[in-house]
Amino acid sequence: MTFNKKIISSLRRKKLKIAIAESCTGGMLSSIITSVSGSSKVFTMGLVTYSNQAKTGLLKVPKKIIKKFGAVSVQCCLAMVNNLSKISKSKVCVSITGIAGPKGGSKQKPVGLVYIGIRVGKRVIVHKCNFKNKGRAYIQRQTVKKSLNLLSKLISAN
Repeated sequence: MTFNKKIISSLRRKKLKIAIAESCTGGMLSSIITSVSGSSKVFTMGLVTYSNQAKTGLLKVPKKIIKKFGAVSVQCCLAMVNNLSKISKSKVCVSITGIAGPKGGSKQKPVGLVYIGIRVGKRVIVHKCNFKNKGRAYIQRQTVKKSLNLLSKLISAN
């Protein structure tokens, strides 16, 4: 069974709902999750909050967090996942923010830097990833793969 099918099955069995807020993956994780038949029973929403305006407007990420730490930061990812939980009323939430490239990176924040926030109930983790710069599509796919892996582990542990 693939990760996405396993996740949907676990969510259904545990009667949990999931919501996703994505930036650098542009809806790819939501697409993978909703490609599974029966996902409508557990999937509440998928937001592509690509711009800072969307992060502050839709997800209510404080502007001061983005100004001080940047949109690609632990602080922003944490605010995204926690606020998504409030907005969606879902017990399981995922937030993704990162730099998929090929441009936009810096020495402090290179292309391939991604933060994945996952909230299951009251437990919240933010996982930092540094994917090799093997192109935009590669970084996006690796981010989705890592998100599914982390999500699977955390749902099972819940």
